[in-house]
Amino acid sequence: MPTMHRRAFLAAGSTALLTATGTTWAATYPDRPIKLVVPWAAGGSTDAIARAMAQRMSQTIGSPVIVDNRPGAAGMIGTDAAAKAAPDGYTIAIVELPHAIAPAVTAKLPYDLLRDFTPVTMIGTSPLVFFAGMDDDSKDFKTFLKTSAARPAPPAIAHSGAGTVSHLAAELLASRTKIRFNMVPYRGSAPALTDVAAGTVAGHFATLASGASLLGANRIRPLLVTSTQRVNIPGLQNVPALAENNLKGMEIDQWWAMVAPATTPLDVIEKLRREAIAALEHPQVKERLSVLGVQMKGSTPGELRAFLRYEAERWQKTAREVGLQPQ
Repeated sequence: MPTMHRRAFLAAGSTALLTATGTTWAATYPDRPIKLVVPWAAGGSTDAIARAMAQRMSQTIGSPVIVDNRPGAAGMIGTDAAAKAAPDGYTIAIVELPHAIAPAVTAKLPYDLLRDFTPVTMIGTSPLVFFAGMDDDSKDFKTFLKTSAARPAPPAIAHSGAGTVSHLAAELLASRTKIRFNMVPYRGSAPALTDVAAGTVAGHFATLASGASLLGANRIRPLLVTSTQRVNIPGLQNVPALAENNLKGMEIDQWWAMVAPATTPLDVIEKLRREAIAALEHPQVKERLSVLGVQMKGSTPGELRAFLRYEAERWQKTAREVGLQPQ
């Protein structure tokens, strides 16, 4: 056999073998449980989203999808474990807005969001809400700003720790309105909103899910959603948006996305994407997530990769604008 023909024959045979092997492997995936890593403790909104999706995907993908909560170090422990897992489709993870902010405020991350993960699909978004107490000075956002500007001492705004989205949102509010606020750190939105309800602090940026119980008890008031226009989310339809208050450059959505370790085979990524989007479209999942104020938004891996890159660049610029340096 001539050398060129022999090489062509061997190359064709190798390609056929790889294709057949890959096809067979993809056809049998999954044949054991899939681990869905949530880098936060059980009970939060991300955990609720993960469990709603995992329950539905377990019924359709052919193997159990098990939520694996790995909290600690502001989400770094669980995220790093997912990044270093075998890229075989049996470990996936949920990442969200704090993962895009972290590189801008954390000096040494053990993982790289863009390098160490393959995007699967966007899950959904939810605007931040500025919650205030029930006193007359907070009957609407314009009144809140007017009374805040007139106070002899800067009013206190709670946030969930330096470099968190609630902190950056509060700093952006101060920058855009030219009003001085006293930024007070808390260990999460739950205690911050409790003090908002008690009148200890003037306000706090959080998701609807975080404020739902106090809002339902009529102990806090939503004054602003951080979207350009009003949102069609139960409980927020009548809450003014940024454009109505002449605020620009403050559009902030909490978001959630599904990723897998880098180099996970693309046919496996596509299967996971189809199953995840089918779960998001199921009526029971829709109902459970709508209570959390989540607007479901599936995507292609390419769309998600572009979005993650945009968010990482955006929060780098925002952190520098408000004077935050990596710690």
